[in-house]
Order: sequence, then structure tokens, then C-alpha cells
Amino acid sequence: MRPNAGGIDMGATEIFAAVPADRDSESVRSFPSFTQDLHELADWLQRCRVDTVAMESTGVYWIPLFQILEARGIEVHLVNAQHVHHVPGRKSDVLDCQWLQYLHSVGLLKASFRPEHAVCEIRSLMRHRQNLVEMACVHVQHMHKSLDQMSLQIHHVISDITGVTGLAIVDAIIAGITNPKELAKLRDHRIKASIETVTKSLVGDYRPEHIFTLKQSLTAYRYYQQLIADCDQEIQQRIQAFDTKDDGPTAAAALDSSNSTTATPSSFDLHSHLERIFGVDLTRIPGFECLRIQTIFSELGADLSKFPTDDGFCSWLNLCPKDGSSAGRRIRGPKVKTKNRVAQAFRLAAQSLHHSQSYLGDYYRSQRARHGAVKATKNTAHKLARIFYHLVTTRQPYDETVFAKLEARSHKRRLHKLQSLAKQMGYSLVEANA
Repeated sequence: MRPNAGGIDMGATEIFAAVPADRDSESVRSFPSFTQDLHELADWLQRCRVDTVAMESTGVYWIPLFQILEARGIEVHLVNAQHVHHVPGRKSDVLDCQWLQYLHSVGLLKASFRPEHAVCEIRSLMRHRQNLVEMACVHVQHMHKSLDQMSLQIHHVISDITGVTGLAIVDAIIAGITNPKELAKLRDHRIKASIETVTKSLVGDYRPEHIFTLKQSLTAYRYYQQLIADCDQEIQQRIQAFDTKDDGPTAAAALDSSNSTTATPSSFDLHSHLERIFGVDLTRIPGFECLRIQTIFSELGADLSKFPTDDGFCSWLNLCPKDGSSAGRRIRGPKVKTKNRVAQAFRLAAQSLHHSQSYLGDYYRSQRARHGAVKATKNTAHKLARIFYHLVTTRQPYDETVFAKLEARSHKRRLHKLQSLAKQMGYSLVEANA
């Protein structure tokens, strides 16, 4: 199927590549991972008339070579390592690249999904931002540790030590104020704990070494907060410059009002830009809000053409069973472990429907009562993924009335269940307004 196929096994310091045996006297060659050697590898593939390659890699080692080959016009298939297990026997990098070349030549390998270049830029920034948030949380934990060592319980009395009251008290402690009554006066009026409780929680042993560690932890936390703000500004600039998917009046108005290069972070309207990019307001779906949609966009983009059907989209998200059949019998497939960030966003959206009074909220609660929390989250995320796919591909607005028939049927089923239970106990149900 692919006579000009090649295979590449990536490593941190060495790369093994294989081409068809009749293209070169050495059909397998190894290259170092320096940039100059990557270009030599691309030249060798072009001399061997290779126009498509299958690449297996872990981590981010594949990205530089992927970009070089893509710029040369060579089709690159980044394949999942779980899909290309070698036949039993001796394993080596030479055999791996030859096996990749053979499987790719006969059309047995599927390329991993990779969004367009502009989305990849935003994805890198969003993932970096997540790392910054995690590092900032580590320093918040260090602040908690310093307060515990001084026998202060303020971080247990207020909900967030990095809020207005918490930072004001920590700054005062670092400035040398250790009087609990003076520190308690910094309490914000929105704090639910009384001033007496706050004063009591600030009585402790203010040792200088712990105050020093508290000061450094606070400095590091604020430094990471500044880095996060800079990262947010960079992400906003790239979202503003992202091409619109819809040419309607709503998108044009959003471009005119908020696509200025002089816009400040406070004036950045993320909702309008996401509606402009996707061509539909996705925040109307229960469980979806702007930041969650931004996460999905940074990992997926707005073009779902690589997923011909919603079944394929849900399969890529690992939100549907991987079962098969043999001899007319159903075979349970093994559980696939994945860290798909888009699937995690759909699962979080499903969990947020626990108290929703919509049809999707009723569906989640019924699934949770019937199958448990884990299966309910997956089943509801599956339904949300199908709704998301339909709205993005058709650009039709979310319409809650579509579920009216389903809600009426669910209400009728619950009423019948209550009537059956009442009849079993010797009672009869009467309408409240009767």
C-alpha cells in the first residue's frame, strides 16, 4: 500500500531509520540527535525516495524531527507504541525501525492526532501554564508548613491562605507584626470565621527561621503568579490572532471589538473569541465554561475533520468500550490507560452536573445511582462529547428543548416507579393540586 514508506525509532541521543531494502545498500542507518544530523537524516530519506514515515517515540524527542520532515514535504505518522509491539523474540532498535517500516508499508499503522500548527503553539503554552500553576501550589504548601511549624492555625480557619485576608496576614507576619489582635484586624468582612476565632488561630511561636522560610515561600509564590500572568497574556495574543471559523455577524463583531493589539488582559473577552473560533456558543452546554472550553481548544483545535464520525471522536477520547467479538461471542477488551487532556475536561464537565437541574444532570444522577460514580462520569462524558462534536461540526446552537421528550419519558418512568412502590406498601398517590 505504501511502497515508499520508512520507519524511525526515536531516542534521546540516537535515532534509527529504515527504508525499503532496494533503495540503499544500507537500508538501516543510525543518526545522532543533533540538529545537523536530523537534516542529514531528512536528506537520506529524500535520496531514498521515501515520502511517508512511521515514527515511534516517547516524551518530546520526536518534535524537532517531525517538524523538519513535515517542512520537507514528507508525511509523518506518529504512532502509538502500544500499537506496534514487536513479534516475540530478540528486541533491538534496528529491529524496531524495520518492523515499523514493514507495518507502515502494508497500511497497518494509524497516525496519532496532531492539531494544526497554530493550535500546537497554544497547546504548548497551556501545558506550560499548568506546570507553573502546579509549582505555585507547591510553594503554597510550603507556606502551610511554615505556619504549622509556628503553631499557627490561620490557614485552617480561612479557606485560602492566598486570598485577601491570608496574604495580608502573611505580609504582616513577615514585616514583624506578631500580635494576634493586630493581625486579626486584617480580617476581611467576607470571612465567615469570627474575629475571636481568627485571633485565637494567630497565637503561636513566631520563630525567626520559620518566618524566613515563610518569606521565601511567599516570594516564590508571587513570582510564579507573575509568570502565570505573562503566560496568560501570551495565550490571549495567540487566541486573538487565531483565524475565525465562522464569518457571520457575531464573529465579525467579536473581531472588531476585541481583536485589537492594544487590548489589556482585563478587557480580553475569552467567551467572544471562543464563540468566534468554534462558530457556536459552547458555554450553553451544561457543565461547560470558558476555561474548560479553552483547554479543549488548546488540545483539539476547532477543526474536527480528522474525525469523520462522532463514534471515532469518542473512541479517540477513550470514552467508549473497546470490546470485540470472536466466534459470535463478545470479548471484553482490556482497559486502556490514557492521559488525554480533552477526555479529562469532558469528565470534569460530567462531574459538575451533579446538582444541575437539566436533562444532562438528571442523566448523570440516574447513571450514578444505577452504575456508580466512575461509570456515571464516563457515560455522561461520552454523551457530552457527542453533543460537542455535533455542535462544532454543524455549528448549530445548543437547544435544551431537544431533550424535552426524553425528560417527559424520564418523568413518566419515575412516576410509574413511585406508584408501584406506593401500591406495594398499600398506599395510593394523589396529586398535590387535586
